[in-house]
Parts: sequence; C-alpha cells; structure tokens
Amino acid sequence: MIASAAAPLIAQRRNAAAPRPNIVLIMTDDLAAWMLGCYGNKEIKTPNIDALAQSGTRFLNHSVCTPICSPSRATFFTGRTPRQHGIHDFLTDNPVADPPQGQKDVPASFANEVMISDVLSGIGYNCGYVGKWHMGDSRKLGHGITFSYTQSNLASGYDGSPMYQDPVMWRNGERIQEKGYLAEILTKGACEYLDKQSASQPFFLTVSYNNPHTPYTGHPQRYYDMYAGKKFETFGYSQPAPNALREKNFLNDIPGNIAKCAAAVTALDDQIPALRKKIHERGLADNTLIIFTGDNGFLLGRHGLWSKGYASNPINMYEEVVQVPMLWSWPGKVPPEIVRPELISSYDLMPTICDIVDAPVPSRNLCGRSYLALATGQPLPRRTRWQDLVFSHFRNTEMARDSRYKLVVRNEGAGPNELYDLRADPRERTNQFENPEFNTVRERLTKELEAWRKKYA
Repeated sequence: MIASAAAPLIAQRRNAAAPRPNIVLIMTDDLAAWMLGCYGNKEIKTPNIDALAQSGTRFLNHSVCTPICSPSRATFFTGRTPRQHGIHDFLTDNPVADPPQGQKDVPASFANEVMISDVLSGIGYNCGYVGKWHMGDSRKLGHGITFSYTQSNLASGYDGSPMYQDPVMWRNGERIQEKGYLAEILTKGACEYLDKQSASQPFFLTVSYNNPHTPYTGHPQRYYDMYAGKKFETFGYSQPAPNALREKNFLNDIPGNIAKCAAAVTALDDQIPALRKKIHERGLADNTLIIFTGDNGFLLGRHGLWSKGYASNPINMYEEVVQVPMLWSWPGKVPPEIVRPELISSYDLMPTICDIVDAPVPSRNLCGRSYLALATGQPLPRRTRWQDLVFSHFRNTEMARDSRYKLVVRNEGAGPNELYDLRADPRERTNQFENPEFNTVRERLTKELEAWRKKYA
C-alpha cells in the first residue's frame, strides 16, 4: 500500500519522540490551478502563492471529486464520495430549476460522517475552522472543532447579496456583525486563533476563503486598478457556447469580468504573508505543514463557458473545473521546489493526513490513498508503482482519468459521452468517444469507472 511508503518518515518522528505536526489547510473557492502563476498563468498576479509553491511541493495533477463547492468540500474532509456522504450539489435554500441545481438540505446521516477534524481531535489536536463552511449549519460545526469563526449561510453570494464587505459572522455560535473586507477579516480571525496556539499541543486550522467566488464586487479598489484595461489574451477564451448555463451573463464581457475575478485572486494572494508571518512569530514554523488548495476549478471563458461543473448543460468535467492547486510547505520535511506529476484526488487527503499523524484511517470504505511519500520526496516501496487513475462524480456525470486519457460518461440520457487524448489535445477540443481507434482505451476506462462506482457506492 502507498501509505507504507512514508514509513521511514513516521519512524523517524516516532523514534525522536517529536511532536505531531501542526496543519494549516488553506481552502479557496472557485480557484482553478490554471489561474495561478505557479501553474503557468502569466496575467493574474499571485506572487505569494507562487512563493509558497516554491518553498515546497506542487502537484501538477490534483483533481476534485466533484466540480462544485459543497460536495467537493465534503469529500475533502471525509474522504468519501457524494454517493457515500450524501451531499450531491451545492447547498442553497432556493435550488435553481431547468436543469435542477442546488440541494436544499444536508442529509441527516452527514452528522455521522467522520471528518479529518474528528480524527485529529481524537488524538489530541486542537481544531479550529475559519471562513466558509458550506456543509450545513455554519453556527455549530461539531466534528471535534472547538473554535469556529464562520460566515453566515445567508451571505453566500448566490442570491446576489453583498458578501465581501461587512459580513455577518458566527464566532463559536455567536452572531457578529463585522465591518470591513471579508478576506482580511478571515485572516485576522485565523491569526487570533494562531496566537493562542503553542508547541505543547498540535493544532489543525482550516482557513476557508470565499475568494474568488462571485459576486466580483466588494474587493478593495486597488486590486481592480491592477487589471484595468487588460485583455487577457493568453487565456484562450472563446465566444459563448450554445450550451452555456450557469453565470453565462459574464460571457457578455469576458475580459472585463476576468479582470474582476483576477482582482479577487490577487486580494486572496495578499492574505498568505500574514498567515505565514504569524506562524513564524509564534515559533511554530518548523513543525507546521501548510496545505493550499481549492474546492473546484473555473473556466473564465474557456470552452465558451464561465463557471464550473454547471457552466454548461449538460454538466462538464473539463480540466479547468476539475484541476485545483495542491501545494505543500513544511520546512525540513517537504523539500523545496518539488513538482510532482502523479495524479491525486481530493478524496486522498483524509488518508494522507492520517498517514502524517500516524493515526488509523477511518473504516468508512474510503477510495483514497496516502500521497505523503510523493509530497515529501520519499521513495515508494520496492516493486510499488503509483497508479495514475482518478475519478470524479457530479449528479449524472462521471469521469475516469489516467495520465493520458479522460473518459466522461453521462447517465440517464443526460448528454453525449466524451473521450479525450490529453497528451495530443490538452484543451479537450476533439471528442474521440466514437473513434474506433480509441475502442481499447474507452473500454478500459469504462471498466475502471464501473468498478469504482460499484465499490464506493
């Protein structure tokens, strides 16, 4: 098993009686990997995230299980698929029809899910959560989280209401009307939590930013000024597609709206130094792992679409919406300037965290595997090969992807199936599903997808 690949690292820590590491997980909303400088974007300014990537490991191929927020977050924190944890769509009080979008309630069974925070609190970690929750009631998180500073569900932005200025927050269940810019408020809340931590007890802190989720209003003016008049000619966007659905109104002015989104991304980038500085000030840097990722990707006009999985009808699984950043920074444990090409998924985070802290993986029929060895530059065990194969699932659409090919299957007559040769066609412009030259590839990935579906239903 891949988990055993990190055995030397775990053994060293145990033999030296060193404390378990602190973990800071930075989660973003609607931030695709391709939107960052460290992943090749030349027009959106992200120097601080890029510096974080330089300080450790950057995964080139990190996929989410579901390209929309609530189910994706649930998979990140439980290691389970939507069919298992029961959140299949983004949570909203007013699901949008034609086609149905959104899910009104969290299933009652979700309260029994085992989250990363449950595992860590059970072995002595202090667990805190700051920012967007979007997996049910934001007031009382449970799951071993003893400190929470979360945004009100009413300020989701889906209804067009203000989100980034003067937010309503819940601090450990108490309603607080804050003043100021949301991202800076969340950073301040995270730093206040860090101020209370010490080397005597390990902690797990999630800092969950809304940036760059719509609406694109409410960010400080200086960030909009950075991108005024930019054309974003390297982005490869195209004319609106006939099947464009969610947020297709942004396609009316693609460069102008990219500029607004870019402002939100750079505003997010400016939060990273304060978090890293606080960790250093507290003397915690040497034993703190920082993980930076996102809940789903985004198109920004590519393929003639704007949003994420629901950008089109039928649902899409383009690389832009599935691929999100996965960056690790951990002084002395994660070598700097490492780039890993292996395919990993959001459902792999739970077993990876368990591997880091030497805790048993929950007995919940998890489909993930630890990639700790990849992140830390440890060799795999002899005669062990990392299998480059990941899966995604969103409502009636499923995906199986290996290091070269991607299969997208739509059930219930929801639309055409797709097959792409990502090596020859990285922008997924030519559907090879009906091409007889790809019969063997199609059949192989179909069998893999069917087996995954059956085993992890």
